[in-house]
Amino acid sequence: MPGRSLNKVMLIGNLTRDPEIRYTAKNSAVAKFGLATNRSWMSQESGQREEQVEFHNITAWGKLADLCGQLLHKGDNVYLEGRLQTSKYQTKDGQDRSSTDIILEEMILLKSRSGAPMAAEDAMADDAGAEKPKAAPRKKAAAKEAEPAPSDDVAAVEDVSDDIPF
Repeated sequence: MPGRSLNKVMLIGNLTRDPEIRYTAKNSAVAKFGLATNRSWMSQESGQREEQVEFHNITAWGKLADLCGQLLHKGDNVYLEGRLQTSKYQTKDGQDRSSTDIILEEMILLKSRSGAPMAAEDAMADDAGAEKPKAAPRKKAAAKEAEPAPSDDVAAVEDVSDDIPF
């Protein structure tokens, strides 16, 4: 029996380019874009602040790809969650290469280029089209309002909180 494994990536960074949207033969959307993340630290040798930038290739599929195309622009600050996927290919001159992409599963737009915070969570959906849990309480509240009032023959429950020994 194989052991457990986990392939999960969580990033906060800035888009390096606008998402490029394409469609498969079955009309499924695919969005590709880049993300830059920064790391800074104080050098022990020089005492100077140093910085390193990592560039990530992001791929989104389906409804999430459509939303990325509508909401994201170069320079936007986003939270991305997904998994790593490595593809191998050959160049035109026959050299073997590989590319590691992050396959997007969740995206939250933190700030747009203008710096205004975005509340895009309600518009976000995963590839299967499921709504975010944030929408669920509204549905439950609406369903609760539609429940019939208790009938008069139900006895009132006494407040028994004083009888609890702890």
